[in-house]
Amino acid sequence: MRVAVIDRERCRSDKCSLECIRFCPMVRVRREAIRLGEDGKPIIVERLCSGCGICVQKCPFRAITIVNLPEALRGEEVHRFGPNAFTLYRLPTPRRGTVSGLIGRNGMGKTTILRILSGELIPNLGRYHDPPTPEEVVEHFATTPLQDYFQALYEDEIRVVYKPQYVDKIPLVVSGRVGELLERVDERGVLDSVVEALGLRGVLEREIAVLSGGELQRLAIATTLCRDVDVYLFDEPSSHLDVYQRIQVARTIRNLVGEGKMVIVAEHDLAVLDYLSDTVFLLYGRPQVYGITSKIHVVREGINRYIRGYIPDENVRFREKPIEFHVKPPTPLRPKGPSLLKWTPLEKTYDGFSLRVEGGEIGEGEVIGILGKNALGKTTFIKILAGLEEPDSGEVQASRAIRVSYKPQYLTGTIRGKIGDVLEEAAGEKDMGTWFGSRVLRPLHVEDLLERDAGELSGGELQRAAIAICLSREAEIYLLDEPSAYLDVEERLAMARAIRRIVNDRGVTAFVVEHDIVAQDFIADRIMVFQGEPGRRGVGSRPLSLEEGMNLFLRDVGITFRRDPSTKRPRVNKEGSKLDREQKRRGQYYYV
Repeated sequence: MRVAVIDRERCRSDKCSLECIRFCPMVRVRREAIRLGEDGKPIIVERLCSGCGICVQKCPFRAITIVNLPEALRGEEVHRFGPNAFTLYRLPTPRRGTVSGLIGRNGMGKTTILRILSGELIPNLGRYHDPPTPEEVVEHFATTPLQDYFQALYEDEIRVVYKPQYVDKIPLVVSGRVGELLERVDERGVLDSVVEALGLRGVLEREIAVLSGGELQRLAIATTLCRDVDVYLFDEPSSHLDVYQRIQVARTIRNLVGEGKMVIVAEHDLAVLDYLSDTVFLLYGRPQVYGITSKIHVVREGINRYIRGYIPDENVRFREKPIEFHVKPPTPLRPKGPSLLKWTPLEKTYDGFSLRVEGGEIGEGEVIGILGKNALGKTTFIKILAGLEEPDSGEVQASRAIRVSYKPQYLTGTIRGKIGDVLEEAAGEKDMGTWFGSRVLRPLHVEDLLERDAGELSGGELQRAAIAICLSREAEIYLLDEPSAYLDVEERLAMARAIRRIVNDRGVTAFVVEHDIVAQDFIADRIMVFQGEPGRRGVGSRPLSLEEGMNLFLRDVGITFRRDPSTKRPRVNKEGSKLDREQKRRGQYYYV
């Protein structure tokens, strides 16, 4: 069984000699396995393709992928977007009184699954030329629980609400005040409790058009929770949110379980997914080519199997090496290398907001992680270090002349032109060959973006390119503001590993603002914690040891962490569990 995919965005058939067609051996035997379509771009006829891979090697833009799949998947196609396009195999089954998580890389079909389960998209079962009717879909899933689900869905016997992934589009379709919208959709009579839990009290009188990304995310979740339906579907509910808000969202979603609702959540933050879900479905395959939904797993074992890259009950290995976490020894309060940068107590005041940061220093070969709620001045502190803002009092002192490389939080419009050209310009005369490719470009999958223009990249692609560009510059200090935004689980850990390698190999330093606790645990040597009142007053601590900083931060959030004995990954204890109560009693919120 063979799947051939041609990325229509990467394919530049008007800029190449079409060697993919000229060298196809099936053309010589008068069986045109690959030919030009009506749009002037190649089309591969899968039933004629021999899978030789010549066209894959000949394409200069890496636009062609050919994959041989097990025959066991034949007949399990759920949806295909067209000839030589992405194919999804199998679906998860919603269960009453259960929160089920979807975990997998970007481009594996998580959003497609949620659209199908919501009824927004009727699965074509691979028949994109002759789509089936809803009745045929129901018949296709005969003898499985999905037959009952789709029959009830298509006959309007169950109601479904779906929170989409891209909340920034909400102002394009909805207008008016936040409070008015929530009042209109409050079918369960839970408006006050949801507003309080999600921290929306202060924005009820504001227009939807002026909300920030985090406020739009919480509004979208609130409108979803206020609906009285049978099935709740959430697509990446933690994006744009800080750790405090992510935990509050998870707690509020979990309340639906007690009402016997069916809940499915697609999420990249492993800590949130672990805390939120009862069961998980793994999605594996190749991004933008094909995705396969695994069988159901209990949440701990499912996430551990995803980290190992191997599913024993299906005898499938989808990653060559497991993701490895390491238990870190206690970190020192002082820099672990020669001091490179010091700052005295800093103060900065804007109209209605004040920031104060304790004095501190950072040494060579060290990474300082920065944690805290949104709107407490973390980005302002990074900009002061980058020289983009001047403090009202205090100063930043370097032990020698230093260069700074800065990746901002918001990337729109910051990168222009072809990614390969921007990378070369950023690197200057520095060699961008084997070392940088193996340490940064390949792990972050940036090599596939080199011929792409920044204006046509998705959020995740642009983020990966921006990280690579930042790390390619010759600098002593790297400043990265929320580098995990829009990245999937593997990309987040690849990002953390790339930063650590650059810091260790070059003997440089880095500051990383990050809301993903798992990624922060993976990358940071010491921690700075920002506290205060969002939007009004921020107080940043000096760099603390990992244990002290995490304990301070997690005490504020009200959650405790332990390490999984099998994979060593940080795990959030279920609220009120025996271990949670015991760690809180001892004041040990975080295990080093």
